[in-house]
Amino acid sequence: MIRHFAAVALPEGFKAQVVATSRQAAVTYQHKLIQARDALVAEIEGLPDGVPRLSDDELEKLDAPTRWLAGMQCQLDRLRVMEVAAVISANHNDPESWRDWSDKEKQKASIERFKRRWAPEKTAKTDPLAILVVNNMLLTGFDAPVEQVMYLDRKIVSYDLLQAIARVNRTYGGKHCGFVVDYIGVARHLDEALKEYDGADIAAALINIGVELPKLLDRRVRAVAVFTSRGVIDLFTQVNRCVELLGNLDVRREFIDTLRAFYETLNVLQHRSEVPGEVFRDAKLLGFINKVAANLYRDPALNLLGVAEKVKALIDGHVSARGVDPRIPPTAITDAQFEQVLTNQLSSGARAAHMQHAARFHITGFTNQNPVYARQMSEKLEEILQRLKDDWDALERELRRFVDELKRGDGADFPDLDPRVQVPFVRLVLDFCGARMELTDDERKRAMLATLEMVERITQEVRSVGFWKKANARELLTRRLVRDLDEAGICPPETERDLAQRLVALARENHENLTR
Repeated sequence: MIRHFAAVALPEGFKAQVVATSRQAAVTYQHKLIQARDALVAEIEGLPDGVPRLSDDELEKLDAPTRWLAGMQCQLDRLRVMEVAAVISANHNDPESWRDWSDKEKQKASIERFKRRWAPEKTAKTDPLAILVVNNMLLTGFDAPVEQVMYLDRKIVSYDLLQAIARVNRTYGGKHCGFVVDYIGVARHLDEALKEYDGADIAAALINIGVELPKLLDRRVRAVAVFTSRGVIDLFTQVNRCVELLGNLDVRREFIDTLRAFYETLNVLQHRSEVPGEVFRDAKLLGFINKVAANLYRDPALNLLGVAEKVKALIDGHVSARGVDPRIPPTAITDAQFEQVLTNQLSSGARAAHMQHAARFHITGFTNQNPVYARQMSEKLEEILQRLKDDWDALERELRRFVDELKRGDGADFPDLDPRVQVPFVRLVLDFCGARMELTDDERKRAMLATLEMVERITQEVRSVGFWKKANARELLTRRLVRDLDEAGICPPETERDLAQRLVALARENHENLTR
């Protein structure tokens, strides 16, 4: 039970219930489960120091029990603190030691703790109580969506049996299915119990391993085929080619969709012995390709948010073994390590690709705070890429200059102004007015002076407590800016309010800079 729970439910923060054949058995289970937890912790702690750092090939040479323990290394901290409690009815002849499990107030506390999502800390929403052992209590009318596994060591039939299945199948964030582990043979009563219900009531109540395993194998083939259908023969030796293919947005979307589907089914069947080894091999390899692509293309979709934690642990272990830390985000162009990232690339094309996508990501980071400058730099980047797309050496040199320009920030055109507080507003006004009328040098100077005065007004207004929650205050500021623009005469008539609203919106994006 402990090993199954540690592999299936604990990594996702879910919980389990044990249904024992008697009150004595429930108390015994509670004690033995704690012993089993401690024994498992000791086994994991007893692994040789180098085992967690072994490569996949080296791990495969170990015996199956040692490989399993190595895989559980990432759950060690959780296992150390997870708790087990029992809830049983009381009898006046009960031993004093049973009071922890039969006292009504203590039972109430245990039930409330069990309903919270599992976490090492006790909070209003989380609790380390992981397993609840019962005999007759809490089998019906007990709502605990966080429960994912029920271990049955007592015969239950009909309505009670369906209630057990419904309990672990209850919808909950991140829970794709529930598990009923049958130690006593109640499954033979299931067909009879299901006869009492409509098909709609029992739809998806159980999954058939004979159906789910072929689905897993098919989804694995579909994920791998994203690359093999495009000429990749061996994913292991052609990782860079796979990553290059993911530069195409259509290919990337297909990969993300098929990979998510593959991982979703793997999450359900990962603990089953029927799953062949090549499924895990491809799951880890595809995860590595995904991480390399995520570091290169900076596409948030490649982060695979929502993938089950135990599947992530499988992938992250492989990614780490191949020299990439899955916890570290892509290196930004402003990081000191960025030059080393470029040095590690073996060709001008690879270095140019890294600079291109890192520059795009950097521009995205300030688009809301300085939209005109972001647009200009994006256009400049695209012009460079189009002009030099067939000359990798020249493209690398030009992109290095472009990246250096991005690192310096938006200060060159307006050296006397604050690049974070004043320049974004000046650029917005000049761009807005210049797109609608040709500005003379004198008009540009007047527009800049008027903008700086408006920035002063904006700064004073947005410093007031709760400004952005007050619609009246925002409207009043907008009207004042309209008057300022009208008096300055720097933009065509009837466009003042449009520009004023844009200035207010820009102020909201730059609130932190304006109020420092």
